[in-house]
This record gives sequence, structure tokens and C-alpha cells, in this order.
Amino acid sequence: MPRSVLVACLCLSGLVAACAPAPQNGAVDLGMGPDQMGPQASRNDIAEAVDGLIVGHRLMAAGEFELALRAYYRSMAEQGTSVDALSAIGSANLRLGRVQQAEQILRRALELDQQFVPAHNNLGVALAEQNRWGEAQLHFRNAFAFDSGHSREIRDNLRLAIEKTAETGYDDSEAHQLSLMRRGSGRFLLLSAPL
Repeated sequence: MPRSVLVACLCLSGLVAACAPAPQNGAVDLGMGPDQMGPQASRNDIAEAVDGLIVGHRLMAAGEFELALRAYYRSMAEQGTSVDALSAIGSANLRLGRVQQAEQILRRALELDQQFVPAHNNLGVALAEQNRWGEAQLHFRNAFAFDSGHSREIRDNLRLAIEKTAETGYDDSEAHQLSLMRRGSGRFLLLSAPL
């Protein structure tokens, strides 16, 4: 086979592979596979190329909270403690029902950055889960103020905390939800957790 035909066939097969549909079996695409790293890539090269926070955020979106928690801890081990990592770990713990653990970690996040909106909001959620509505209201107020009132979810959380604290007009038979918040790539991404 002539060299030009072989090159054309290889390019065509690469194009077909690139156009293949994403897996429909619920697998999470982490954004970079070994084939994109080259034939000499080791497992360590691949692991280092993918940020643990990004992996964790994608796993959270896929409902894989325990795996997301591991990815967040890996990120902290590799890149050091950050408000983003602590807030993400707190969110994962909340989703796993580890409310007191989440509270402790979110308080640590706020020690690093007292104006970090997702940590205030998520700490408010953790406190609300423990029926500590007065303190939850304080953190929702802080999140609302630091966010300049842009997030509808934070506004709803604050409204619910005010209602619960004042015990006015709140109907326990209604299904209310508080929204968990995390940040990735400079954006706020919202999750919700039933009460």
C-alpha cells in the first residue's frame, strides 16, 4: 500500500474515532484519556494531567459523591489546602449525609476566606439540616450579601431560614429544598439537597 494511502486511512480512522458518540452507560468522561496523552504516557502522567477539583465536580454532577470526595482529597494532597477544595469536600460530605463533618470542613474553608459565597451557603445548609436555623440564617445572609443578591437559590435559602426562624407562614407539609453551591472554573454551580 502506498504511503499516502496509509496516511489517509490513519487520518480517516482517527476522525471517525473522534466523532464516535459519548458512552451511554452512565460512565463519566474525565476529559482526557490515555490515548490523548500519547503512547509513552504512564498512569502517573495521566493522573497529574487531570485536576482533582475538576474530576470531583464532574463526579458530583454524576451523583458519585464518594468518588468525588476522593478526588477532592487528592486535589488537596497535590495542590495544597484551598478554600475551593475545602468547600467542595464539605459539599460532598453534605451529599453523603455527613452533616457534622461537612460543618467542620466548611468552617475551615471560611477561616481561609470569610467572603467565599459557596462555603457560607453550604454551611447554612449544614446548619439547617441540624435545625440550627438562626445560625443558618446568618450564613445565608452572608452568602446573599457577598453574592450581591444575584443567586435565586441563595435568596430562597435565606427566605426559608427567615421563615423557619420567625415561624411565620411555613408549612411543613410543603416540600422545600435548600440549594448547595460549589464553584468551578470561576462559576457557581448549583446542587440541591432535599430537607
